[in-house]
Amino acid sequence: MNRFNLIFFLSISCLVHAQNSSRNDSLQGGLRPERTSFNVLRYDLNIKINPAEKFLSGYNEISFEVIENTRRIQLDLFANMRVDSIVLHGKKLTYTREFNAVFINFDKLLPKGNRAKLRFYYSGHPITAKRAPWDGGFVWSKDKAGKPWIGVAVQGTGASLWFPVKDHQSDEPDLGATIKVAVPDGLMNVSNGRFLGSEKLPDGYTRWDWEVKNPINNYDITVNIADYVHFGENYNGLDLDYYVLPENLAAAKVQFEEVKPMMDCFQEKFGIYPFTEDSYKLVDTPYLGMEHQSAVAYGNQYRKGYLGSDLSKTGIGLQFDFIIIHESAHEWFGNSITSSDIADMWIHEGFTTYAESVFVECEWGYDKAMQYINGQGKLVRNDRPIVGEYGVNKKGSGDMYPKGALLLNTIRHMVRDDAKWWRLMRKYVVTFRHQIIDTQTVIDFFNRETGQNLSPIFQQYLFYKNIPILEIEPVGNAFKYRWKTDVKDFEMPFEFTYNGRNYRQTATNQWQTFSEKMEVDKIDFSSRKFFYKK
Repeated sequence: MNRFNLIFFLSISCLVHAQNSSRNDSLQGGLRPERTSFNVLRYDLNIKINPAEKFLSGYNEISFEVIENTRRIQLDLFANMRVDSIVLHGKKLTYTREFNAVFINFDKLLPKGNRAKLRFYYSGHPITAKRAPWDGGFVWSKDKAGKPWIGVAVQGTGASLWFPVKDHQSDEPDLGATIKVAVPDGLMNVSNGRFLGSEKLPDGYTRWDWEVKNPINNYDITVNIADYVHFGENYNGLDLDYYVLPENLAAAKVQFEEVKPMMDCFQEKFGIYPFTEDSYKLVDTPYLGMEHQSAVAYGNQYRKGYLGSDLSKTGIGLQFDFIIIHESAHEWFGNSITSSDIADMWIHEGFTTYAESVFVECEWGYDKAMQYINGQGKLVRNDRPIVGEYGVNKKGSGDMYPKGALLLNTIRHMVRDDAKWWRLMRKYVVTFRHQIIDTQTVIDFFNRETGQNLSPIFQQYLFYKNIPILEIEPVGNAFKYRWKTDVKDFEMPFEFTYNGRNYRQTATNQWQTFSEKMEVDKIDFSSRKFFYKK
């Protein structure tokens, strides 16, 4: 998800946090036996979208393997959408609905190890987003020629808003998916993966078929409908494809050149693009953007920065297209490496926001990168923890974006060896490529690879709302210092400058004295390497 969601999220975070989790929340966010008893192998989605009626109909064929003996499983489809039928081996299955959950009953026990394939037929008017992508739903827009221009964004809200699915991040289709979407003649649908071809249907519609070879997050599966034009090229073995409105073609051919240095940077620092088999695409959308795997949504109006502004307030953010860089970085962080619960979405957003500064460093050097990433400190509100509530489909604070990035920058400078740091980052991405992980997995990896006990650092930044406070008190011609934190046994360096000389000290929760004579009010504590308050 783009960091622009942070702005909206922060404005409502206190209200959302104050609300108690509901039964609907636990049905969507929880892992009960009806979900854990089976593993999704593949989705084959085949639907028709009527723009004039804002109506969707069709089916999702769901292939799955039974993990534990079961006679009942849970799939999900928003309650405003109609279940037409659910069929297995040509026979309709019975089901019950509770909020957005659909509990499907089987006539006989499905034994562990068995593979099955059911078709879930459905139809209805999917929710229209009021302000995508901040709220989930379809966007029904028109281009300058008056032709339909349609997109969808559902991260957080849930993919079951528009198609039946096991709507939990812990289970991606291991064998990929096909997305076949019929739209009125004269329009094109662009979805994830590779284009398989189109078929003219007898009812004035054309079906556009796409296939994803890799596992894919549910919320990443997408449709983009318009009178698109296509251009692209093969860049160092990677297919780059762009689908844009005709009126944007000239601007896109200029703006999208930024993809090449971005790919060079991210592949150097984070390893090969994770979805080469599925290509890389940017697709014109009537909303600002989203990291839809191999079909990144682009709506930044062909401007530098974030719609022409710089969220870091440093001026550096105006040197690149925020949506291209941020959303594409999600291919590594979020799409390839996925959090098992959205409570751990900092694994997506913190690393991706950090990747923005990595791109800056590739293009303009270390000093500019430090200016940029520290500029994001102004966005940190310290309103609540950035790890959310597990099992109830609840994210943590929007601080997951800037604070998550600044946490990684802090750890980089604790490592104090850039060659080692970049090897570590690349190993992280390669180790967990196409995997679903949690926060503890991240902590364990960084502890092991750095050889340091970073657990208290992660705990303070992730599970408490406040960042460390460096307390300084004069003692004669010297000073004493300590960290004030929620976590016990906290230990982290800090740096300062005095009379042109740089110093580095490691502080704990216990008072220590720096005995070298100094005038404390002339000490410069403005180091950009560690994120804390003083």
